[in-house]
Amino acid sequence: MAAVTDLTPADELSAFAQRVATCTKCALAQGRTQVVFGSGDPNADLMFVGEAPGFHEDQQGVPFVGAAGKLLEQLLAGIGLTRADVYIANVLKCRPPGNRDPMPEEIEACEVHLWRQIELINPRVVATLGNFATKLLSGKPTGITRVHGQEQETTLGGRRALLYPLYHPAAALYTPRMLEVLQSDFGRLPELLGRVVEAPAPKPVLVGAEPAVQLGLF
Repeated sequence: MAAVTDLTPADELSAFAQRVATCTKCALAQGRTQVVFGSGDPNADLMFVGEAPGFHEDQQGVPFVGAAGKLLEQLLAGIGLTRADVYIANVLKCRPPGNRDPMPEEIEACEVHLWRQIELINPRVVATLGNFATKLLSGKPTGITRVHGQEQETTLGGRRALLYPLYHPAAALYTPRMLEVLQSDFGRLPELLGRVVEAPAPKPVLVGAEPAVQLGLF
């Protein structure tokens, strides 16, 4: 009987990133420099989901490396965390032309990648940044203005998690009032993490072939 090789979620995530790097599921593939898959701790308890890569992200292949990314790093530092402590991704993995809003068909084509990321990382808290991520992951049309800072228990990637909507850092760059709200909402993250870590659910060990292949996603 052949030996079964145990693959960690980090291994699975790395292999999945390589597959997504060649994705052509929507027209955005034609204009990208590279796919911006995500970055950070593959075992993070806290995951951030933004909207889409911008110019600098498209060039560097890393999410949130522009001005909004610098603000995100400052906000993380304010609660004692760094980028290395969390995982950061976007709804779209390719930059829309001119940084326009994602189109419905682009979200539909790309969301399978995000759901698989969430499944593999298995975060306890998923903080959505802005309208597009919040509406997609909540499954509700309510905008960020009404739901920011209000956590909700939900199922993401087949597992229970806290969804925590936040304003997108880009919206707070030049608006002091919105920045104050974002800082206040950010300040609750340690409490939320502490709450869900008190009774941790076991993270599964994925064995065998990649489900992404089995499901025929590529």
